[in-house]
Amino acid sequence: MREEILNILREKAPQPVSGQDLAHVLGITRTGVWKHIQSLKKMGYQIEAYTKKGYVLTGIPDKLLPEEIGAVLHTAFLGRHICYEEQVQSTNEILKKLAVSGADDGTLCVAEEQTGGKGRLSRGWFSPYGKGLWFSLLLKPSFLPQEAPKMTLLAAVAVVRAIRECCGVNAMIKWPNDVLLEGRKLVGILTEMSAEFGHINYLVVGIGINVCVPRDMVPENLRDSAISIADVAKKPFTRVQLLGRVLDYFEEYYQQVLKEGFQPIFDQWRVYSTTLGRMVKVISPDKTYLGTAVDIDEDGALMVRKEDGTVEKVLAGDVSIRPATGTGKYEFR
Repeated sequence: MREEILNILREKAPQPVSGQDLAHVLGITRTGVWKHIQSLKKMGYQIEAYTKKGYVLTGIPDKLLPEEIGAVLHTAFLGRHICYEEQVQSTNEILKKLAVSGADDGTLCVAEEQTGGKGRLSRGWFSPYGKGLWFSLLLKPSFLPQEAPKMTLLAAVAVVRAIRECCGVNAMIKWPNDVLLEGRKLVGILTEMSAEFGHINYLVVGIGINVCVPRDMVPENLRDSAISIADVAKKPFTRVQLLGRVLDYFEEYYQQVLKEGFQPIFDQWRVYSTTLGRMVKVISPDKTYLGTAVDIDEDGALMVRKEDGTVEKVLAGDVSIRPATGTGKYEFR
């Protein structure tokens, strides 16, 4: 009911809507309308009441509220069930608990702040209040467990396409799924899985996007390697608009994968890659070497041509990739 009132006010703004008209359309009393209006105001919506005229929506809170996300979505199932939190340790952890309780396929968990966000290889992810998009998606795909790691590449492609179109910046992908802007890290993606032999119970894909994190707020050890969209954005946008665009593209690619497999995603990934064709330094637990990143294979593994001409497959879970300059010096990012 509250969302219906909000939608009517949103559609009519800046014209007022009388309490009587709202009550008639929704089949409730004027007192019921007033109570819902008060609830919306507590959530941060600015609603003015004018005597003998009615209510006018004059301002929307800068929050990732389900009511705002739903207003920009064009998806069939992704994000149609939303768990919204002001502060959590990790949206991935919230969704994993919800998955065990039977949460629907496509459920979105979004938070204004994460206190214990994490990225690949157990690295931390700085997620301050109201300064980014910190969210996770619950998926129950029909493909085999060995296909699950490829979802990180899908997520990267969806995020990059959304950022480019919504914000007008040239985001790129560093293998396997780090999204960079002007050579610095903008997005982190972490996919976690619960599976049995030959069957995926669920996947949780966590995504963190630095939207407008002030440089002086970033931990000192991360300032040289991190960046926010707002630092270089060419077009005005809101966090809700960007999240809606990411979810739209994510669902589009995900449904394509369920029908055609991951090859179209890999083709799109190659378009956005900042790794292919470059000299890289491969750092693994048992060896370190230089080579040229030449392609990704059918599993999403990076193919690196070593200095002796041999080509080695690099698996995302085993190594860290660093770009190397032509002089042999390494640029750590």
